[in-house]
Amino acid sequence: MRDESPRKNETPRPGELQLLFDISQTLDRSLDISETLNPVLRLSAMRLGLVFCAATLRDRKSGEIVTHAAHGLSDGQRRKAVYQPGEGVTGRVVQSGEPIVIPRVSEEPLFLDRTGASRAHSAELSFICVPIRQGNEVIGTLSAEKSFDPEADLGDDARMLSVIASLIAQAVRLRQRVYEDRRSLEEENERLANELKKVYRPEGIVGTSAAMVEVFSLIERVAKSDATVLIRGESGTGKELIAGAIHFASNRADKPFIKVNCAALPESVIESELFGHEKGAFTGAVAARRGRFELASGGTIFLDEIGDLTPQVQVKLLRVLQEKEFERVGSSVTLRTNVRVIAATNRNLEDLIPKRQFREDLYYRLNVFPIHVPPLRDRRGDIMLLADRFIEKYAERNSKKILRISTGAIDLLTQYHWPGNVRELENCIERAVLLSSDGVIRSQNLPPSLQSSGSTGTQYSGTLDEAVGSLERELLIDALKSCRGVMAKAATQLGITERQMGLRVAKYGIEAKRFRPDGSKQDPIK
Repeated sequence: MRDESPRKNETPRPGELQLLFDISQTLDRSLDISETLNPVLRLSAMRLGLVFCAATLRDRKSGEIVTHAAHGLSDGQRRKAVYQPGEGVTGRVVQSGEPIVIPRVSEEPLFLDRTGASRAHSAELSFICVPIRQGNEVIGTLSAEKSFDPEADLGDDARMLSVIASLIAQAVRLRQRVYEDRRSLEEENERLANELKKVYRPEGIVGTSAAMVEVFSLIERVAKSDATVLIRGESGTGKELIAGAIHFASNRADKPFIKVNCAALPESVIESELFGHEKGAFTGAVAARRGRFELASGGTIFLDEIGDLTPQVQVKLLRVLQEKEFERVGSSVTLRTNVRVIAATNRNLEDLIPKRQFREDLYYRLNVFPIHVPPLRDRRGDIMLLADRFIEKYAERNSKKILRISTGAIDLLTQYHWPGNVRELENCIERAVLLSSDGVIRSQNLPPSLQSSGSTGTQYSGTLDEAVGSLERELLIDALKSCRGVMAKAATQLGITERQMGLRVAKYGIEAKRFRPDGSKQDPIK
Protein backbone atom coordinates (compact mmCIF):
# COMPACT_ATOMS: atom_id res chain seq x y z
CA MET A 1 0.00 0.00 0.00
CA ARG A 2 1.21 3.49 -0.77
CA ASP A 3 0.02 6.72 0.90
CA GLU A 4 0.21 9.82 -1.18
CA SER A 5 -0.76 13.39 -0.43
CA PRO A 6 -2.02 15.35 -3.43
CA ARG A 7 0.60 17.49 -4.99
CA LYS A 8 0.17 21.23 -4.50
CA ASN A 9 0.00 24.07 -7.03
CA GLU A 10 -0.06 21.92 -10.11
CA THR A 11 -1.62 23.13 -13.30
CA PRO A 12 -5.14 21.74 -13.69
CA ARG A 13 -5.57 19.12 -16.35
CA PRO A 14 -7.89 19.84 -19.30
CA GLY A 15 -11.54 19.74 -18.26
CA GLU A 16 -10.90 19.80 -14.49
CA LEU A 17 -12.04 23.40 -14.00
CA GLN A 18 -15.26 22.72 -15.91
CA LEU A 19 -15.81 19.58 -13.79
CA LEU A 20 -15.40 21.57 -10.57
CA PHE A 21 -17.84 24.21 -11.83
CA ASP A 22 -20.43 21.59 -12.78
CA ILE A 23 -20.06 19.91 -9.38
CA SER A 24 -20.54 23.20 -7.53
CA GLN A 25 -23.75 23.78 -9.52
CA THR A 26 -24.99 20.27 -8.78
CA LEU A 27 -24.48 20.63 -5.03
CA ASP A 28 -27.16 23.35 -4.82
CA ARG A 29 -29.98 21.31 -6.36
CA SER A 30 -31.30 19.21 -3.47
CA LEU A 31 -31.16 18.69 0.29
CA ASP A 32 -31.28 14.91 -0.13
CA ILE A 33 -27.83 13.36 0.36
CA SER A 34 -28.26 10.72 -2.34
CA GLU A 35 -29.75 13.16 -4.84
CA THR A 36 -26.76 15.47 -4.23
CA LEU A 37 -23.93 12.94 -4.24
CA ASN A 38 -25.06 10.64 -7.04
CA PRO A 39 -24.81 13.29 -9.79
CA VAL A 40 -21.44 14.43 -8.40
CA LEU A 41 -20.10 10.87 -8.53
CA ARG A 42 -21.51 10.33 -12.01
CA LEU A 43 -19.83 13.51 -13.30
CA SER A 44 -16.52 12.60 -11.64
CA ALA A 45 -16.55 9.06 -13.03
CA MET A 46 -17.34 10.25 -16.54
CA ARG A 47 -14.76 13.06 -16.64
CA LEU A 48 -11.94 11.26 -14.77
CA GLY A 49 -12.40 7.84 -16.37
CA LEU A 50 -13.37 6.02 -13.16
CA VAL A 51 -14.88 2.52 -13.05
CA PHE A 52 -16.39 2.85 -9.57
CA CYS A 53 -16.86 5.90 -7.37
CA ALA A 54 -18.36 6.09 -3.88
CA ALA A 55 -18.94 8.55 -1.04
CA THR A 56 -19.19 7.43 2.58
CA LEU A 57 -20.34 9.41 5.62
CA ARG A 58 -19.75 8.69 9.26
CA ASP A 59 -22.86 8.32 11.40
CA ARG A 60 -22.43 10.57 14.45
CA LYS A 61 -24.44 8.31 16.73
CA SER A 62 -23.26 4.81 15.82
CA GLY A 63 -19.82 5.76 14.50
CA GLU A 64 -20.33 3.51 11.47
CA ILE A 65 -19.01 4.61 8.09
CA VAL A 66 -21.96 4.18 5.71
CA THR A 67 -21.83 4.35 1.91
CA HIS A 68 -24.50 6.90 0.97
CA ALA A 69 -23.94 7.13 -2.77
CA ALA A 70 -22.06 5.16 -5.39
CA HIS A 71 -21.54 5.12 -9.13
CA GLY A 72 -21.15 1.71 -10.79
CA LEU A 73 -22.59 -0.22 -7.82
CA SER A 74 -26.06 -1.62 -7.35
CA ASP A 75 -28.15 -0.63 -4.32
CA GLY A 76 -27.53 -4.05 -2.82
CA GLN A 77 -23.75 -3.71 -3.23
CA ARG A 78 -23.84 -0.18 -1.83
CA ARG A 79 -25.70 -1.28 1.32
CA LYS A 80 -23.01 -3.89 2.02
CA ALA A 81 -20.28 -1.24 2.16
CA VAL A 82 -20.43 -0.33 5.87
CA TYR A 83 -17.20 0.02 7.87
CA GLN A 84 -15.96 0.72 11.37
CA PRO A 85 -13.20 3.31 11.94
CA GLY A 86 -9.83 1.64 11.21
CA GLU A 87 -11.46 -1.19 9.26
CA GLY A 88 -10.11 -1.68 5.74
CA VAL A 89 -8.80 1.13 3.61
CA THR A 90 -11.86 3.32 4.08
CA GLY A 91 -11.75 2.93 7.86
CA ARG A 92 -8.03 3.77 7.88
CA VAL A 93 -8.62 7.00 5.92
CA VAL A 94 -11.36 8.08 8.34
CA GLN A 95 -9.19 7.22 11.33
CA SER A 96 -5.96 8.84 10.07
CA GLY A 97 -7.39 11.66 7.99
CA GLU A 98 -4.82 10.94 5.25
CA PRO A 99 -5.51 9.83 1.66
CA ILE A 100 -4.51 6.34 0.55
CA VAL A 101 -3.58 5.31 -3.00
CA ILE A 102 -3.35 1.61 -3.95
CA PRO A 103 -1.89 0.94 -7.41
CA ARG A 104 -3.08 -2.70 -7.48
CA VAL A 105 -6.01 -3.71 -5.27
CA SER A 106 -5.23 -7.41 -5.81
CA GLU A 107 -1.92 -6.97 -3.95
CA GLU A 108 -3.34 -5.04 -0.97
CA PRO A 109 -4.63 -7.16 2.01
CA LEU A 110 -6.32 -4.13 3.59
CA PHE A 111 -8.58 -3.72 0.57
CA LEU A 112 -11.71 -5.60 1.72
CA ASP A 113 -13.83 -5.31 -1.45
CA ARG A 114 -16.92 -5.65 0.73
CA THR A 115 -19.22 -5.06 -2.25
CA GLY A 116 -17.57 -7.78 -4.40
CA ALA A 117 -17.54 -5.40 -7.38
CA SER A 118 -13.73 -5.29 -7.74
CA ARG A 119 -13.40 -9.08 -7.77
CA ALA A 120 -16.11 -9.30 -10.40
CA HIS A 121 -14.41 -6.73 -12.65
CA SER A 122 -12.51 -8.25 -15.56
CA ALA A 123 -9.44 -6.00 -15.35
CA GLU A 124 -6.97 -5.09 -12.62
CA LEU A 125 -7.99 -1.95 -10.73
CA SER A 126 -6.31 0.87 -8.82
CA PHE A 127 -7.97 2.38 -5.74
CA ILE A 128 -7.87 5.94 -4.37
CA CYS A 129 -9.53 7.05 -1.13
CA VAL A 130 -9.41 10.61 0.23
CA PRO A 131 -11.01 12.05 3.38
CA ILE A 132 -13.96 14.44 3.43
CA ARG A 133 -13.07 16.97 6.10
CA GLN A 134 -14.85 19.65 8.06
CA GLY A 135 -12.10 21.50 9.86
CA ASN A 136 -10.16 18.90 11.83
CA GLU A 137 -13.01 16.37 11.71
CA VAL A 138 -13.16 13.63 9.09
CA ILE A 139 -16.86 13.11 8.28
CA GLY A 140 -16.44 10.60 5.47
CA THR A 141 -14.49 9.57 2.40
CA LEU A 142 -14.53 9.93 -1.36
CA SER A 143 -13.10 6.87 -3.11
CA ALA A 144 -12.60 5.78 -6.70
CA GLU A 145 -11.41 2.78 -8.68
CA LYS A 146 -10.00 2.99 -12.18
CA SER A 147 -8.37 0.56 -14.54
CA PHE A 148 -4.75 -0.15 -13.67
CA ASP A 149 -2.21 1.72 -15.81
CA PRO A 150 1.47 1.33 -14.87
CA GLU A 151 2.25 4.68 -16.53
CA ALA A 152 -0.52 6.67 -14.82
CA ASP A 153 0.26 9.14 -12.06
CA LEU A 154 -2.44 8.36 -9.47
CA GLY A 155 -1.31 11.41 -7.49
CA ASP A 156 -3.12 13.66 -9.99
CA ASP A 157 -6.34 11.72 -9.47
CA ALA A 158 -5.90 11.84 -5.69
CA ARG A 159 -5.38 15.61 -5.87
CA MET A 160 -8.54 16.05 -7.95
CA LEU A 161 -10.62 13.86 -5.66
CA SER A 162 -9.38 15.88 -2.67
CA VAL A 163 -10.54 19.12 -4.31
CA ILE A 164 -13.95 17.55 -5.03
CA ALA A 165 -14.11 16.30 -1.42
CA SER A 166 -13.47 19.81 -0.13
CA LEU A 167 -16.24 21.16 -2.37
CA ILE A 168 -18.84 18.74 -1.10
CA ALA A 169 -17.80 18.83 2.58
CA GLN A 170 -20.01 21.77 3.58
CA ALA A 171 -22.91 20.58 1.48
CA VAL A 172 -22.61 17.12 3.01
CA ARG A 173 -22.68 18.53 6.53
CA LEU A 174 -26.07 20.16 5.97
CA ARG A 175 -27.45 17.11 4.21
CA GLN A 176 -26.02 14.80 6.86
CA ARG A 177 -28.07 16.61 9.49
CA VAL A 178 -31.18 16.14 7.36
CA TYR A 179 -30.39 12.44 6.99
CA GLU A 180 -29.78 11.95 10.70
CA ASP A 181 -33.01 13.76 11.58
CA ARG A 182 -34.91 11.61 9.11
CA ARG A 183 -33.33 8.44 10.46
CA SER A 184 -34.20 9.51 13.99
CA LEU A 185 -37.82 10.02 12.93
CA GLU A 186 -37.89 6.62 11.21
CA GLU A 187 -36.55 4.95 14.35
CA GLU A 188 -39.15 6.75 16.46
CA ASN A 189 -41.90 5.70 14.04
CA GLU A 190 -40.67 2.12 14.22
CA ARG A 191 -40.61 2.28 18.02
CA LEU A 192 -44.16 3.64 18.11
CA ALA A 193 -45.30 0.99 15.64
CA ASN A 194 -43.80 -1.69 17.86
CA GLU A 195 -45.57 -0.19 20.84
CA LEU A 196 -48.86 -0.35 18.95
CA LYS A 197 -48.20 -3.99 18.12
CA LYS A 198 -47.91 -4.68 21.83
CA VAL A 199 -51.57 -3.69 22.31
CA TYR A 200 -53.36 -6.99 22.80
CA ARG A 201 -56.00 -7.54 20.14
CA PRO A 202 -57.96 -10.79 20.43
CA GLU A 203 -58.37 -12.72 17.21
CA GLY A 204 -61.84 -12.45 15.71
CA ILE A 205 -62.83 -9.26 17.56
CA VAL A 206 -62.84 -6.06 15.52
CA GLY A 207 -62.31 -2.72 17.18
CA THR A 208 -59.84 0.14 17.43
CA SER A 209 -61.94 2.58 19.46
CA ALA A 210 -60.75 3.64 22.91
CA ALA A 211 -63.64 1.74 24.52
CA MET A 212 -62.65 -1.53 22.84
CA VAL A 213 -58.94 -1.03 23.50
CA GLU A 214 -59.85 -0.83 27.20
CA VAL A 215 -61.81 -4.08 26.88
CA PHE A 216 -58.82 -5.73 25.18
CA SER A 217 -56.58 -4.55 28.01
CA LEU A 218 -58.92 -6.11 30.59
CA ILE A 219 -58.99 -9.39 28.64
CA GLU A 220 -55.20 -9.50 28.58
CA ARG A 221 -54.96 -8.83 32.31
CA VAL A 222 -57.47 -11.45 33.43
CA ALA A 223 -56.89 -14.19 30.83
CA LYS A 224 -53.94 -15.91 32.52
CA SER A 225 -55.66 -16.06 35.90
CA ASP A 226 -58.50 -18.35 37.03
CA ALA A 227 -60.63 -15.44 38.26
CA THR A 228 -64.37 -15.57 37.60
CA VAL A 229 -65.36 -12.98 35.00
CA LEU A 230 -68.74 -11.27 34.64
CA ILE A 231 -69.26 -9.77 31.18
CA ARG A 232 -71.88 -7.01 31.11
CA GLY A 233 -73.40 -5.40 28.06
CA GLU A 234 -76.47 -5.05 25.89
CA SER A 235 -77.71 -7.88 23.71
CA GLY A 236 -75.75 -8.22 20.49
CA THR A 237 -72.53 -6.56 21.68
CA GLY A 238 -70.42 -9.72 21.37
CA LYS A 239 -70.18 -10.96 24.94
CA GLU A 240 -69.66 -14.53 23.76
CA LEU A 241 -66.69 -13.43 21.65
CA ILE A 242 -65.16 -11.75 24.70
CA ALA A 243 -65.61 -14.94 26.73
CA GLY A 244 -63.96 -16.97 23.97
CA ALA A 245 -61.06 -14.52 23.78
CA ILE A 246 -60.46 -14.87 27.53
CA HIS A 247 -60.49 -18.67 27.33
CA PHE A 248 -58.20 -18.98 24.31
CA ALA A 249 -55.70 -16.52 25.79
CA SER A 250 -55.63 -18.43 29.10
CA ASN A 251 -53.61 -21.39 30.29
CA ARG A 252 -56.74 -23.50 29.68
CA ALA A 253 -56.78 -22.81 25.93
CA ASP A 254 -56.18 -26.48 25.06
CA LYS A 255 -59.04 -27.59 27.32
CA PRO A 256 -62.81 -27.53 26.58
CA PHE A 257 -64.73 -24.29 26.19
CA ILE A 258 -68.35 -25.11 26.97
CA LYS A 259 -71.08 -22.55 26.25
CA VAL A 260 -74.47 -22.58 27.97
CA ASN A 261 -77.31 -20.17 27.18
CA CYS A 262 -79.24 -20.13 30.44
CA ALA A 263 -82.22 -18.33 28.90
CA ALA A 264 -82.62 -20.90 26.11
CA LEU A 265 -82.89 -23.94 28.41
CA PRO A 266 -86.28 -24.77 30.00
CA GLU A 267 -86.43 -24.45 33.76
CA SER A 268 -87.13 -28.19 34.08
CA VAL A 269 -83.85 -29.25 32.44
CA ILE A 270 -81.39 -26.47 33.29
CA GLU A 271 -80.16 -28.19 36.45
CA SER A 272 -79.66 -31.48 34.63
CA GLU A 273 -77.87 -29.72 31.76
CA LEU A 274 -75.43 -28.00 34.09
CA PHE A 275 -74.74 -30.74 36.63
CA GLY A 276 -75.83 -33.95 34.88
CA HIS A 277 -78.17 -36.67 36.14
CA GLU A 278 -78.26 -40.32 37.09
CA LYS A 279 -80.32 -42.98 35.41
CA GLY A 280 -83.91 -42.85 36.65
CA ALA A 281 -83.48 -39.48 38.36
CA PHE A 282 -86.63 -38.27 36.58
CA THR A 283 -89.00 -39.34 33.85
CA GLY A 284 -87.06 -39.76 30.65
CA ALA A 285 -83.67 -40.20 32.34
CA VAL A 286 -83.01 -43.58 30.72
CA ALA A 287 -79.25 -43.33 31.23
CA ALA A 288 -76.75 -41.43 33.30
CA ARG A 289 -75.57 -38.21 31.68
CA ARG A 290 -72.67 -35.88 32.36
CA GLY A 291 -73.51 -32.22 32.76
CA ARG A 292 -71.78 -29.20 31.25
CA PHE A 293 -69.56 -28.70 34.31
CA GLU A 294 -68.18 -32.21 33.91
CA LEU A 295 -67.69 -31.74 30.17
CA ALA A 296 -65.76 -28.52 30.83
CA SER A 297 -63.37 -30.20 33.28
CA GLY A 298 -60.01 -28.42 33.22
CA GLY A 299 -61.37 -25.79 30.85
CA THR A 300 -63.90 -22.95 30.89
CA ILE A 301 -67.68 -22.85 31.10
CA PHE A 302 -69.45 -19.80 29.73
CA LEU A 303 -72.86 -19.12 31.31
CA ASP A 304 -74.67 -16.67 29.04
CA GLU A 305 -77.76 -14.81 30.32
CA ILE A 306 -76.88 -15.72 33.90
CA GLY A 307 -79.64 -13.41 35.16
CA ASP A 308 -82.28 -15.91 33.93
CA LEU A 309 -81.22 -18.76 36.23
CA THR A 310 -83.85 -20.05 38.65
CA PRO A 311 -83.26 -19.54 42.41
CA GLN A 312 -82.72 -23.28 42.89
CA VAL A 313 -79.99 -23.45 40.28
CA GLN A 314 -78.45 -20.25 41.65
CA VAL A 315 -77.89 -22.00 44.98
CA LYS A 316 -76.09 -24.92 43.32
CA LEU A 317 -74.01 -22.60 41.16
CA LEU A 318 -72.96 -20.65 44.26
CA ARG A 319 -71.74 -23.90 45.81
CA VAL A 320 -69.72 -24.72 42.69
CA LEU A 321 -68.07 -21.30 42.82
CA GLN A 322 -67.35 -21.52 46.54
CA GLU A 323 -66.56 -25.17 47.13
CA LYS A 324 -65.72 -26.41 43.60
CA GLU A 325 -68.11 -29.34 44.05
CA PHE A 326 -71.63 -30.49 43.08
CA GLU A 327 -73.85 -33.57 42.74
CA ARG A 328 -75.65 -34.87 39.70
CA VAL A 329 -79.43 -34.80 39.80
CA GLY A 330 -80.57 -37.98 41.59
CA SER A 331 -77.13 -38.73 43.06
CA SER A 332 -75.59 -38.32 46.49
CA VAL A 333 -72.03 -38.64 45.23
CA THR A 334 -70.13 -35.35 45.43
CA LEU A 335 -68.04 -34.52 42.38
CA ARG A 336 -65.10 -32.13 42.38
CA THR A 337 -64.65 -29.73 39.49
CA ASN A 338 -61.78 -27.70 38.09
CA VAL A 339 -63.61 -25.29 35.84
CA ARG A 340 -63.24 -21.59 35.27
CA VAL A 341 -66.56 -19.76 35.18
CA ILE A 342 -67.25 -16.85 32.83
CA ALA A 343 -70.75 -15.42 33.04
CA ALA A 344 -72.54 -12.83 30.95
CA THR A 345 -75.76 -10.89 31.20
CA ASN A 346 -77.59 -7.99 29.58
CA ARG A 347 -79.76 -7.50 32.66
CA ASN A 348 -79.13 -5.21 35.62
CA LEU A 349 -78.38 -7.76 38.34
CA GLU A 350 -78.25 -5.02 40.96
CA ASP A 351 -81.94 -4.30 40.30
CA LEU A 352 -82.85 -7.99 40.52
CA ILE A 353 -81.31 -8.46 43.98
CA PRO A 354 -83.89 -6.37 45.95
CA LYS A 355 -86.66 -8.19 44.07
CA ARG A 356 -85.19 -11.53 45.23
CA GLN A 357 -84.80 -12.61 41.62
CA PHE A 358 -81.02 -12.91 41.94
CA ARG A 359 -78.98 -13.93 44.98
CA GLU A 360 -76.75 -11.23 46.38
CA ASP A 361 -74.07 -13.71 47.49
CA LEU A 362 -73.97 -15.24 43.99
CA TYR A 363 -73.70 -11.78 42.47
CA TYR A 364 -70.56 -11.02 44.48
CA ARG A 365 -69.08 -14.42 43.60
CA LEU A 366 -69.60 -13.73 39.90
CA ASN A 367 -68.60 -10.08 39.92
CA VAL A 368 -64.93 -10.74 40.75
CA PHE A 369 -63.67 -9.22 37.50
CA PRO A 370 -66.38 -7.33 35.60
CA ILE A 371 -65.93 -6.37 31.94
CA HIS A 372 -68.38 -3.97 30.31
CA VAL A 373 -68.74 -4.37 26.55
CA PRO A 374 -69.77 -1.00 25.09
CA PRO A 375 -72.80 -0.75 22.79
CA LEU A 376 -72.11 -0.05 19.14
CA ARG A 377 -73.46 3.51 19.41
CA ASP A 378 -70.60 4.27 21.83
CA ARG A 379 -67.92 2.97 19.45
CA ARG A 380 -68.96 4.52 16.14
CA GLY A 381 -65.38 4.49 14.91
CA ASP A 382 -65.64 0.69 14.70
CA ILE A 383 -68.83 0.60 12.60
CA MET A 384 -67.12 0.66 9.19
CA LEU A 385 -64.41 -1.76 10.34
CA LEU A 386 -67.12 -4.21 11.36
CA ALA A 387 -69.05 -3.56 8.16
CA ASP A 388 -65.97 -4.36 6.07
CA ARG A 389 -65.42 -7.59 8.01
CA PHE A 390 -69.05 -8.69 7.53
CA ILE A 391 -69.01 -7.76 3.83
CA GLU A 392 -65.95 -9.93 3.33
CA LYS A 393 -67.58 -12.78 5.27
CA TYR A 394 -70.92 -12.82 3.46
CA ALA A 395 -69.52 -11.99 0.03
CA GLU A 396 -67.33 -15.08 0.26
CA ARG A 397 -70.17 -17.18 1.68
CA ASN A 398 -72.51 -16.16 -1.16
CA SER A 399 -69.85 -16.14 -3.92
CA LYS A 400 -70.35 -12.44 -4.61
CA LYS A 401 -67.82 -9.70 -5.25
CA ILE A 402 -68.43 -6.50 -3.31
CA LEU A 403 -66.08 -3.69 -4.33
CA ARG A 404 -67.17 -0.79 -2.14
CA ILE A 405 -69.82 0.87 0.02
CA SER A 406 -71.49 3.96 -1.39
CA THR A 407 -71.28 7.28 0.44
CA GLY A 408 -75.01 7.25 1.11
CA ALA A 409 -74.82 3.80 2.68
CA ILE A 410 -71.85 4.85 4.82
CA ASP A 411 -73.83 7.85 6.09
CA LEU A 412 -76.78 5.65 7.05
CA LEU A 413 -74.57 3.07 8.76
CA THR A 414 -72.67 5.62 10.82
CA GLN A 415 -75.69 7.75 11.79
CA TYR A 416 -78.01 4.93 12.87
CA HIS A 417 -78.27 4.29 16.65
CA TRP A 418 -78.02 0.46 16.39
CA PRO A 419 -80.28 -0.75 19.21
CA GLY A 420 -79.41 -4.33 18.22
CA ASN A 421 -75.67 -3.54 18.30
CA VAL A 422 -73.16 -5.66 16.35
CA ARG A 423 -75.66 -8.46 15.74
CA GLU A 424 -78.05 -6.03 14.04
CA LEU A 425 -75.21 -4.58 11.96
CA GLU A 426 -74.19 -8.06 10.82
CA ASN A 427 -77.74 -8.89 9.77
CA CYS A 428 -78.01 -5.61 7.85
CA ILE A 429 -74.77 -6.26 5.99
CA GLU A 430 -75.78 -9.83 5.12
CA ARG A 431 -79.02 -8.50 3.65
CA ALA A 432 -77.20 -5.76 1.73
CA VAL A 433 -74.71 -8.23 0.24
CA LEU A 434 -77.55 -10.44 -0.98
CA LEU A 435 -79.41 -7.47 -2.52
CA SER A 436 -76.39 -5.86 -4.20
CA SER A 437 -76.38 -6.43 -7.96
CA ASP A 438 -73.45 -4.29 -9.08
CA GLY A 439 -70.72 -4.97 -6.52
CA VAL A 440 -71.64 -1.89 -4.50
CA ILE A 441 -73.49 -1.69 -1.18
CA ARG A 442 -75.97 1.15 -1.69
CA SER A 443 -78.37 2.87 0.71
CA GLN A 444 -81.37 1.17 -0.87
CA ASN A 445 -79.81 -2.23 -0.05
CA LEU A 446 -80.07 -1.47 3.68
CA PRO A 447 -83.20 -2.28 5.72
CA PRO A 448 -86.04 0.30 5.92
CA SER A 449 -85.27 0.83 9.62
CA LEU A 450 -82.02 2.54 8.62
CA GLN A 451 -83.56 4.69 5.91
CA SER A 452 -84.27 8.38 6.28
CA SER A 453 -86.60 10.67 4.39
CA GLY A 454 -83.60 12.09 2.58
CA SER A 455 -82.27 8.70 1.45
CA THR A 456 -85.68 7.58 0.17
CA GLY A 457 -86.95 10.90 -1.19
CA THR A 458 -90.02 10.82 1.06
CA GLN A 459 -89.69 14.18 2.80
CA TYR A 460 -93.07 15.55 3.97
CA SER A 461 -93.94 18.56 1.84
CA GLY A 462 -96.84 19.99 3.86
CA THR A 463 -96.94 22.34 6.87
CA LEU A 464 -97.09 21.32 10.53
CA ASP A 465 -100.75 22.40 10.77
CA GLU A 466 -101.57 20.25 7.76
CA ALA A 467 -99.79 17.26 9.28
CA VAL A 468 -101.60 17.70 12.62
CA GLY A 469 -104.93 18.12 10.84
CA SER A 470 -104.35 14.97 8.79
CA LEU A 471 -103.55 12.99 11.92
CA GLU A 472 -106.59 14.36 13.77
CA ARG A 473 -108.92 13.45 10.90
CA GLU A 474 -107.45 9.95 10.76
CA LEU A 475 -107.99 9.47 14.52
CA LEU A 476 -111.60 10.66 14.26
CA ILE A 477 -112.34 8.24 11.45
CA ASP A 478 -110.69 5.33 13.28
CA ALA A 479 -112.75 6.06 16.42
CA LEU A 480 -116.00 6.26 14.46
CA LYS A 481 -115.19 2.99 12.70
CA SER A 482 -114.53 1.17 15.97
CA CYS A 483 -117.69 2.65 17.56
CA ARG A 484 -119.81 1.84 14.49
CA GLY A 485 -120.64 5.50 13.85
CA VAL A 486 -121.82 6.31 17.39
CA MET A 487 -120.31 9.76 17.96
CA ALA A 488 -120.91 9.72 21.73
CA LYS A 489 -118.88 6.53 22.15
CA ALA A 490 -116.19 7.81 19.77
CA ALA A 491 -115.89 11.02 21.81
CA THR A 492 -115.46 9.01 25.01
CA GLN A 493 -112.82 6.84 23.34
CA LEU A 494 -110.86 9.91 22.24
CA GLY A 495 -111.24 11.65 25.63
CA ILE A 496 -113.19 14.66 24.33
CA THR A 497 -116.74 15.96 24.84
CA GLU A 498 -119.61 15.22 22.47
CA ARG A 499 -119.67 18.90 21.50
CA GLN A 500 -115.95 18.83 20.62
CA MET A 501 -116.54 15.65 18.67
CA GLY A 502 -119.36 17.26 16.69
CA LEU A 503 -117.29 20.36 15.90
CA ARG A 504 -114.31 18.33 14.69
CA VAL A 505 -116.47 16.00 12.58
CA ALA A 506 -118.08 19.04 10.96
CA LYS A 507 -114.66 20.71 10.48
CA TYR A 508 -113.29 17.81 8.45
CA GLY A 509 -116.58 17.02 6.67
CA ILE A 510 -116.80 13.49 8.05
CA GLU A 511 -120.15 11.73 7.66
CA ALA A 512 -120.61 9.58 10.76
CA LYS A 513 -123.58 7.75 9.23
CA ARG A 514 -121.18 6.01 6.80
CA PHE A 515 -119.87 3.96 9.68
CA ARG A 516 -123.31 2.85 10.99
CA PRO A 517 -124.39 -0.69 10.04
CA ASP A 518 -127.85 0.44 8.90
CA GLY A 519 -126.74 3.79 7.45
CA SER A 520 -129.35 5.66 9.57
CA LYS A 521 -128.94 9.36 10.15
CA GLN A 522 -129.95 9.26 13.82
CA ASP A 523 -127.26 8.79 16.41
CA PRO A 524 -128.13 5.48 18.14
CA ILE A 525 -128.89 5.52 21.83
CA LYS A 526 -125.74 5.17 23.92
